[in-house]
Amino acid sequence: MKWQRSRGRVASAGAAAMCAVAALCAVVAVPERAWAAEPSPYVFDPEARRIEGAATTSDARPLDSGATYRDSIEPGGTLVYRLDLDATANAYVSAVAVPPLGTTVAYGDRIKVSLQDRRGGDCSSNDAQFGSAGRFPRPLAAYAYRTIENGARSCQEAGPYYVVVERTGENTSTPEPWELEIRHVTEPGLTASGPSEAPSEWPSASPAPAGGTPREREGGTSFFDAEALADGEWTARIEPGESLFYKVPVDWGQQLFAGADLGSSDGRGFVSGALTMSLYNPARGLVDSTGSMSYNGKQKTTALDPLPPVAYENRFGSRTGDKEMRFAGWYYLRVSLNPQVGEEFGDKPYGLTMQVNVEGRATAGPGYDGPAGDFAVSGGGPGDPGGVSGDGGTMALVAAGGIGAGTVLVLGLGVWTLLARRAERRRGRGPGTGTGTVEMPTQTTPPTQPTRSYGPPSAW
Repeated sequence: MKWQRSRGRVASAGAAAMCAVAALCAVVAVPERAWAAEPSPYVFDPEARRIEGAATTSDARPLDSGATYRDSIEPGGTLVYRLDLDATANAYVSAVAVPPLGTTVAYGDRIKVSLQDRRGGDCSSNDAQFGSAGRFPRPLAAYAYRTIENGARSCQEAGPYYVVVERTGENTSTPEPWELEIRHVTEPGLTASGPSEAPSEWPSASPAPAGGTPREREGGTSFFDAEALADGEWTARIEPGESLFYKVPVDWGQQLFAGADLGSSDGRGFVSGALTMSLYNPARGLVDSTGSMSYNGKQKTTALDPLPPVAYENRFGSRTGDKEMRFAGWYYLRVSLNPQVGEEFGDKPYGLTMQVNVEGRATAGPGYDGPAGDFAVSGGGPGDPGGVSGDGGTMALVAAGGIGAGTVLVLGLGVWTLLARRAERRRGRGPGTGTGTVEMPTQTTPPTQPTRSYGPPSAW
């Protein structure tokens, strides 16, 4: 697997090596949470703060809005954090769980995030698990939230709230801890009340494939360094067991369609759940997943189900996934290749083609009473993929790890050597040439499409 992908924005392999060393240092400094398997190549936000989740609400440490944190969770573990909320803004907290590579995961292995009020009631909770298809280690993400709604009685007052992150699984899974990346973001309230019912119908016909020559865009390793995509076809190479991250700007009123093709390969075999693709919203809430693609060496394709255009009122629906298309911003695609593909057809890079269509003209937003933050299409999005630069974040992590200079040097040389070998391997296979620049989709008025009707929201 790759620790740091070859990209124009990375200053040098040495900088990437030191970033990896910093992450390793933080783990080695806490032996009881050390990984026994190969660490994941997932690149955590270098500005993420280390935090220790508590066992009880009484000892929970606070999460600041707009901040990202790192922790780790043991099998069967429960971690508690605190939020101090007002009575006007909506709060979202996500947790990305990163199992080490080479570990065994099972159908029931999952991460669950709940947000609770001081009375112990759930404001919301969501989970993510590996499921029956694609049981191999890859990042999982889930979120929970407190939203202010007219007529609601619970979770509306100002005061302390508690984030509960739980890991459950099966005895067949390996017991290594999973690293966590936790993010708390705030959505402003509205200047005026708007629609309070989800749309009952919307265009559901998939658009025609984008024309033109596919462009190369090698994906990132995480939410932090996800590569930006616009309308069109994009090609990359993906290795068995690897996860690639992309992000797509989707504004109010726009509709996202996405699919992925896995290229053909020599050899014979059969892999169930060969390629999985998941879509996450700007708050890192899971929108939809595909995981049923089977692979026999012939080219295969998978796609997300049609989703509604982005609208504030989607949140009032009851359909899982549809209601997560609730705000504008950067939507994330994670594509993962089952390591069994390498066992059946060879440990080599495989061709991947991403199809992205953003349909519809952007419309005015709901009228926030403050800065939209993550919930707007602007700049490079959270964790702008300019990558890790400079020494500040790296040296802070090294210092926090409390490891001697000799140990850091040995780790650094080892990672540096690994990076050099993998970079050379990439050059030999023709890596993607993405530069990290954001290509904004062309705003067009969509053609007349058939609509998908569910009847009135009360019937959902």
